[in-house]
Amino acid sequence: MSKFPDLVALAALAGIATAAVGYAQTAPTPSPERNSPASPTAVTAAKPLGFGRRATPEEIAGWDIDVRPDGVGLPIGRGTVKDGEALYVERCAACHGEFGEGAQRWPILSGGGGTLPSHNPVKSIGSYWPYASTVMDYIRRAMPYGNAQSLTNDELYAVTAYVLFLNDVLKEEGFELSNENFSSIKLPNEPNFFDDDREVSERAFWQKEPCMTNCVAGEAKVSGQARALDVTPESGKGPKVE
Repeated sequence: MSKFPDLVALAALAGIATAAVGYAQTAPTPSPERNSPASPTAVTAAKPLGFGRRATPEEIAGWDIDVRPDGVGLPIGRGTVKDGEALYVERCAACHGEFGEGAQRWPILSGGGGTLPSHNPVKSIGSYWPYASTVMDYIRRAMPYGNAQSLTNDELYAVTAYVLFLNDVLKEEGFELSNENFSSIKLPNEPNFFDDDREVSERAFWQKEPCMTNCVAGEAKVSGQARALDVTPESGKGPKVE
């Protein structure tokens, strides 16, 4: 049986312990006003809990590897599309296909342009994803499958560049992607992503008490089907029950 769940549990406990000690050692001393006997919510100074230790900068750096769309978190490095092709064929193509088309049931990485409005959209990096930083971040922390975080920074940029090349985001094999020009790379579908504004745009539909009966006039009808799972029965095609 795999020991991965046990390792995750130990890592989580270690993180909790580290966070607890860090808070205990850095918590500010409450002001006299907040610690006054007259206050029903008086706060006392936190004391060390007696276990764990403060995480070192090196340990924090090992976990702090996220990359934001604005470029914050990008590692220093550079790599060309051409260099990324050899790395991709060696370490990625077995699952994702030689051209990003996906092997067997593994995810596709490229293709699907213009399919999003269709009944069967293809959600690849080039057709659907909003940010190039998502590509970089995911490859950095999770790929290659089974050997995650084994790529050097230069290899990371090269593989990312090749994947973007497969999606026609980058046009030239000699293009060198780096931390200096990465933020200028835009994916085609980025303009179609926007912040969730339901708190404003749908506020008129909110009501304190939810409707439970006769909420919509007319007979209820099936307007869509769970295509991927095929669990929604079609009229006249359901199983016969005796």
